[in-house]
Amino acid sequence: MKKILWFSLASFFLGVCLAGFIFVYLPETKAPQTSFLDKPSSPSIASSLYASFPQLKPDLDFVKIVDKVGPAVIKIEAEKVEKRPASSFFDESPFDDFWNRFFGQPREKEQEFRSTAQGTGFFISPDGYILTNNHLVENATKVTIFAIQGEEYTAKVVGTDPKSDLALIKVEGKNFPFVELGDSSQLKVGEWVLAIGNPLGMEHTVTAGIVSAKGRQLGTGMNVPDYQDFIQTDAAINRGNSGGPLVNMKGEVVGITSNILSPTGGNIGIGFAIPSSLANKVVTQLKEKGRVIRGKLGVTIMPITEDTKKLLNLSSNKGALVNSIEAGGPAEKAGIKRYDVIVEVNGQPVSDPNELRFRIADMEPGTKVGIKVIRDGKEKTLTATVEELEPEAAKPTAEASARDIGFSVTSLTPSLARRYGYQTQEGLLVTQVKTYSEAERKGIEVGDIILEVNRKRVRNVLDLDAVLKKAQSGEPIMFLVRKEREGEYQDYIVTLRIP
Repeated sequence: MKKILWFSLASFFLGVCLAGFIFVYLPETKAPQTSFLDKPSSPSIASSLYASFPQLKPDLDFVKIVDKVGPAVIKIEAEKVEKRPASSFFDESPFDDFWNRFFGQPREKEQEFRSTAQGTGFFISPDGYILTNNHLVENATKVTIFAIQGEEYTAKVVGTDPKSDLALIKVEGKNFPFVELGDSSQLKVGEWVLAIGNPLGMEHTVTAGIVSAKGRQLGTGMNVPDYQDFIQTDAAINRGNSGGPLVNMKGEVVGITSNILSPTGGNIGIGFAIPSSLANKVVTQLKEKGRVIRGKLGVTIMPITEDTKKLLNLSSNKGALVNSIEAGGPAEKAGIKRYDVIVEVNGQPVSDPNELRFRIADMEPGTKVGIKVIRDGKEKTLTATVEELEPEAAKPTAEASARDIGFSVTSLTPSLARRYGYQTQEGLLVTQVKTYSEAERKGIEVGDIILEVNRKRVRNVLDLDAVLKKAQSGEPIMFLVRKEREGEYQDYIVTLRIP
């Protein structure tokens, strides 16, 4: 009996020891203890899905980028003197509308108004070259820049380009902090960008956003330039940001802030920057030549709509529809006609009018270019010789002669004559006539053309001055004046006495 009892107790203790060994020394048999805070030991379905799409981890160190670019950004103050007509109820003339419409200048009785435009720019080389907007420094009498270190400099305008709204200015000195222009063509929609500038006078303000869109066209008006390929961004841009850099995450300038779209005049997250790829080309020419030389084809063009596609029996809406042709221009000489659809330039397809304009503008005057058009459903390849695009954006300026004869003039050039519909292409165009002057009493009016002075042909103000310098006070001068209106003209003789 004792043996049985002893055997039972031994078996019990042996079983307990065996169970303890299993639970203590074989941990893989433990029941897992989890918490809602614990991460699962094996990948879940969701994590497997995310793992299949590697996430980009861009360097978003804004501080490092601002430290790199910020010192090159400067504040610009441009002093301007504007002449505006003095308002008077009795001064109105039926030819005021003619002059204001075509030349944008007052006939007479001007008052000077001084103003200061504020904006932004940035150094693009250590020797003091600065890139900014044309609308900021155009026609400025004095340009002052303020560096982040507190230095103040007077800048010289090297060159301006109204068609792209870019300008190059320079200050004397060396070892300026500068930034490089990156490749804007590599920008992706959704990419982070920073804008640095002086909005509303708040110096060196940094804002962040993304590239909202590329290749934006703003149409006409709104003071937008002719050549538009804007980068749209939601980085905050306000007045004073103009001319500042738009920077990518590599610290490269990919755009120059230029415009905003806003019903209130303030930021609503729709800002526009000129791409650096366009700026690079403009800067090179402004630095070397002081102006930008562009090619022209001599046509006005339109996009292909669904209606024009149907009416012209086109298979695609790609290309540019020829709307009108400049008389004697490259297109007319090449045989291009209205209703032609330009689809290729030098074998490269043309998707829309804007692309055609940029392609031709980039060509050197004198370059021969193959133009493929679709005419009456058939393809035709023509050869045109690109000419220089005339700088007609600037409005003609009134020039005063050496002697007071009661009116001011500007030289009438062939391009000016074509622009305003004159048949006459040489002479002096009357731009202002003084009220109560002898010239006004004798019938000289704004828009008249001076053909001869003392029976000698005149083509510029120097020709006029050469005659007037020889005249004594009180001596009569004979003018041959042409009045040209709506394609018809009449010449008449006017004599005026030198005061």
